[in-house]
Amino acid sequence: MPKLSGTEQFELMKKIKAGDTQAREDFAICNMRLVLSVVQRFMGRKENVDDIFQVGCVGLMKAIDNFDVNLNVRFSTYAVPMIIGEIKRFLRDNNSVRVSRSLRDIAYKVLKAREHLMKENSCEPSSDEIAKSLDISLKDVAVALEAISDPLSLCEPVYDDGEDTIYLMDQISDGDHQQKYFEDITLKQALKGLDKREKQIVLMRYYIGKTQMEVADEIGISQAQVSRLEKNAIESIKKYF
Repeated sequence: MPKLSGTEQFELMKKIKAGDTQAREDFAICNMRLVLSVVQRFMGRKENVDDIFQVGCVGLMKAIDNFDVNLNVRFSTYAVPMIIGEIKRFLRDNNSVRVSRSLRDIAYKVLKAREHLMKENSCEPSSDEIAKSLDISLKDVAVALEAISDPLSLCEPVYDDGEDTIYLMDQISDGDHQQKYFEDITLKQALKGLDKREKQIVLMRYYIGKTQMEVADEIGISQAQVSRLEKNAIESIKKYF
């Protein structure tokens, strides 16, 4: 990619403003380094690098079309923020989890504060130190950083030796949820063991919330029969557990 001096860029930009499409193309090619330098900041994300580069090129073209030659600034000074903004919008809109603008702004402030404190103290700052420097609560810091974290699939492989693959879900432990999961399975199996009328009564009583009298009226038997069948069903479920 060729380089242009400040004077050459200025002359090309005047031609662009006059409607010269070839000058616009030449100017874009000569400033493609700006896009590449910005794209490097976003390396390591899950999005395809080629996609990010193309979005950056869109930002470059917008900068070319909107640049005012009468401004007393270099084109790169004007273009880089536009390229960054275009890429950030793409990443935000392409994210599977939508985060509010206010929360995202807090997160970027937290990241800047962390970078500043690291340079100042030569060590990783704690969340409490970051919160104090920004005069916000520790909870806000934690929520903001969590909001901009990239979501991971539970099926994401974390280790593979060629034979056995370990997934993220294999490294997550939650006894309470696991216990509830097995209890739900057991309950479903227990309900399958009930006869049709017992199952109907249990569903109406404990899932829909009807009274014994309402159940009796609906299925056409006495309340005493509903009570007896309900007790039998509950005992059967208890034995299954």
